[in-house]
Amino acid sequence: MSRKPLGKDKDGIQKVMRFGDYLGDAAGQFTLNAISGLVGQLTYFYTDKVGLAAGAVGTAFLIVKLIDAFTDLIMGYIVDHTKPGKERYRPWLLKMSVPAAVMIVLLFTVPANVSSTMQMVYMFITNFLLTAVIYTALCIPYASLMVVRTASQQERGNMGTWRAGAGYVSGMIIAVAIIPITNMLGGDQAAWIKFSAVLAVVAVICLLITWKTGKETNPVMEAENNAGVQDEALPFKEAITNLFHNKYWVMVLIMGLAVNITYGLANSAGTYYAKWIYGNDNLVGIQGAIGMIPTILGFILVGPMIKKLGVTKTLKVSFFIGMAGNALRLLNPYNFVYNTVLGCFGTFANIPMMCLLGVLTAMTIDYNEYKFNNRMLASSQAACGFGSKVGNGLGASLVAWCLAIASYNPEAAVASTAVKQAVFAFNIYVPLILFTVLFILSIKFDLEKKLPQIHAEIAQRKDQAK
Repeated sequence: MSRKPLGKDKDGIQKVMRFGDYLGDAAGQFTLNAISGLVGQLTYFYTDKVGLAAGAVGTAFLIVKLIDAFTDLIMGYIVDHTKPGKERYRPWLLKMSVPAAVMIVLLFTVPANVSSTMQMVYMFITNFLLTAVIYTALCIPYASLMVVRTASQQERGNMGTWRAGAGYVSGMIIAVAIIPITNMLGGDQAAWIKFSAVLAVVAVICLLITWKTGKETNPVMEAENNAGVQDEALPFKEAITNLFHNKYWVMVLIMGLAVNITYGLANSAGTYYAKWIYGNDNLVGIQGAIGMIPTILGFILVGPMIKKLGVTKTLKVSFFIGMAGNALRLLNPYNFVYNTVLGCFGTFANIPMMCLLGVLTAMTIDYNEYKFNNRMLASSQAACGFGSKVGNGLGASLVAWCLAIASYNPEAAVASTAVKQAVFAFNIYVPLILFTVLFILSIKFDLEKKLPQIHAEIAQRKDQAK
């Protein structure tokens, strides 16, 4: 029995996505966010479970992330230079599924009966292989799938929402469950290894689902491919130079950097706040569970907000909410109820950007075609990934560096004044600054209203070239 045709979206573009397509696509983001969430917990694992120095951990993380960011650019170049006629993006999900599972477990098998130097070497190598090699080989092709899957901005927005929802669920599972579950299992290194093994199995299953259900069926690009029309593979230097002459792409790069510092802090910082400000690290699980309320509200409201306000105005509103929530926390940073409630504002403020960063990037890719007659699809995603990886690394490293400056001692009975200020810095002060930067950038980003005219001009060029 044939399926009912999907019809066209409000812009007259053919729709191709069904419920199962959205669900299968979102499974990939579940895995990616599970990996990044797990990596975000490593600072606490290395300092409080393995016993490594906080400053050394922070510096090692940043070095890995800087290398990781450059591997994004290399991966983008590799994908963009895939031979014509072949799928460029989907096969990578299959190739990297098992290696990803293996490395997830190896992250936590830090040898115990060796020197701290050897432990640092092991930590560096395993983090490098997972994040700079395997995660990159998954993330760049997966991010590009949004553009090659559909030409509809409406469907891309829906994909972004589904991806963000799946990613947030996996992130919240890590944030809410990892401390209570590992404590229940004994609280030692073996407990963390058991948790990671379960997560590794789930990761493989989700990646295989995305590989199986994913397609590269953007009707516009498919027609061009069938006609033998494909973007010319530009030299690496020329592609990067062009991207930095696209002001909207540069804005998205900076926004990705800022928002991923926020994510990096959120993944690493909450446990320290619960342990040293509230006196019980298990409270991070309660905070995470309460954080599901604004998360659910965010995903319910983001669609209507986009429909009513558009992409850019939705981001302006959410960033302002994030600014206000963090500013009010300054009035009483010690009260659990007060800060948990205001933390919900910050959680809600992150949801639209989680949904729409990929959509913003897709807009800049359309602008690449308008300005340079070349989409530079994977290179655009990879270079934005550069900012994201550096941002996430800076977020995790800021936590460790602040603790090192404050002479952090995980065995102390109570936190010193310096440690408390360090915890406030990476939980409140820095996020407040970042939301302010994001709000200003969202005011400057005016590409959305220009897109209809840009698309019309691109289509006219192609008609004239026939």
